[in-house]
Amino acid sequence: MVGESRKWLILVASIWIQAFTGTNFVFSSYSTSLKSVMGISQVQLNYLSVASDMGKAFGWCSGISLLYFPLWLVMFIAAFMGLIGYGLQWLVIQKIIFLPYFLVFLLCLLAGCSICWFNTVCYVLCIKFFPANRPLALSLSVSFNGVSAALYNLIVNSINPNDDTLYLLLNAIAPLITSLVALLSIARQHIPDALPPDAARSEMVIFLYLTALAVVTGLYLLLLNSLSLNASIAPILLAGAMFLLFLPLITPGILYAQKWASRTIHSSFNLIDNDDFEVHRELMESETPCTDDILNSGSYNSKEKEGSCKNLLFKDNLMVLGEEHSARFLIHRWDFWLYYIAYLCGGTIGLVYSNNLGQISESLGYNTEVSTLVSLYSGCSFFGRLLATTPDLHEKTCYPRTGWLALALVPTTIAFLLLSLSGSKTALVASTSLIGLSSGFVFSVAVSITSELFGPNSAGVNHNILITNIPLGSLLYGLLAALVYEANIGNSNEAVLKDGRMVCMGRNCYFETFVWWGCISLFGLASSSLLFLRTKAGYECFTKHKRKTSFQLLTT
Repeated sequence: MVGESRKWLILVASIWIQAFTGTNFVFSSYSTSLKSVMGISQVQLNYLSVASDMGKAFGWCSGISLLYFPLWLVMFIAAFMGLIGYGLQWLVIQKIIFLPYFLVFLLCLLAGCSICWFNTVCYVLCIKFFPANRPLALSLSVSFNGVSAALYNLIVNSINPNDDTLYLLLNAIAPLITSLVALLSIARQHIPDALPPDAARSEMVIFLYLTALAVVTGLYLLLLNSLSLNASIAPILLAGAMFLLFLPLITPGILYAQKWASRTIHSSFNLIDNDDFEVHRELMESETPCTDDILNSGSYNSKEKEGSCKNLLFKDNLMVLGEEHSARFLIHRWDFWLYYIAYLCGGTIGLVYSNNLGQISESLGYNTEVSTLVSLYSGCSFFGRLLATTPDLHEKTCYPRTGWLALALVPTTIAFLLLSLSGSKTALVASTSLIGLSSGFVFSVAVSITSELFGPNSAGVNHNILITNIPLGSLLYGLLAALVYEANIGNSNEAVLKDGRMVCMGRNCYFETFVWWGCISLFGLASSSLLFLRTKAGYECFTKHKRKTSFQLLTT
């Protein structure tokens, strides 16, 4: 029981780490000040954003480091990378030290790398300690990464709401403090014992409690964050948020209560009729199962494919989920590249939008709403990530996870269409909410998809290969936005002198960008739909096999 309780404490530690290490979400909150202090153009500012995202391209190093170092040490390496990367940027923006643009670029790169290392630590913890409910643990943990901006906003408003440089200081020290708090749980790891047949179902009660608590936390931060602009109310709201984050610590108590109730009820009632088991067993056996040939070979009968128009569509498609893929094998898979493009044109474009949210708001005349919009995006991203747990909370929900991915990209396309048609505050708020929900869902569900399609044991390395699309997309999409922005500054009707620098004002500053981003997101939707069609059969076989195995374990 002690070991079982400890794994829930590890999940809580993972949640805390995610909640305070989403430092990339607050870039828009201080980017305007950084641009002004350094005297750089919009294109140069975009390159700093790209550098932060480019750090994720080196995320694979964290997977390799875990082969040689313990998890707690990798976590602290990540914390000190963030301390140096963000800390020195804070000294620059405070004009305490001066650093050339190239060194600030490298600091952004180092800071971005720290985020990826933290994520890898959390992924490995969830995969290692929750093998039966891996997708639930991953989605729940990753979802809290979306509340970082809202939490940071509360802290800044509690200290000094007029000093946006505090976001950089928090980026530097908050992850380190969280790592120190989480150290006790992570350092005292144990090898999880083999789960009894009904353990996965008993875990579901705890996950339902944690999910409900996550919903309450998200609603609290999303709905009350706007009140934090009042300096006297902000500390109270912050205390309430911290209380909600500490509530998961009572999980072990719920576990003990659940075990006691289970023993009491089991000893008092016999709730299952053996005759019913026989009937259900006959029904299970009468269902048409996936053939052993499909489960073992992972391919269709080639004769059925010959001469068919589906040859190209289903060429080399995955038919077996969970098969381990090495990096070399991975990059030769068509399914991986469809997945890569879907992420690149879906989740990544949402992240680039959030990085440009400060300049977008300023150009539309809502520069005083930047922190509110960043918190809104963060909160909606949180709920998007939390929605990724839906397929796993209900056993009868068997829709392929790649299908959920395709559905999640629809709101992004709608949002950019809305931004293209209107520059109103209502359109900006609605679009930010939709993009946050969509990208948050993609970020969360992608971890489980990577594990299912290409193997759980290789997920740490393979997922870091997948997210190399983030710096690529950040460069391409951000550069597109910056070039359109700078071109409109050249138009005297759009340029305005503000704080000694020329800024672009009006809908035209980002109109073309929104049109291009909308078309790109539509391409991502098409790619994810094709991935769904290619993997649908594999998910169906996996679901039937899982149901049959679960029932056999239950009736043993």
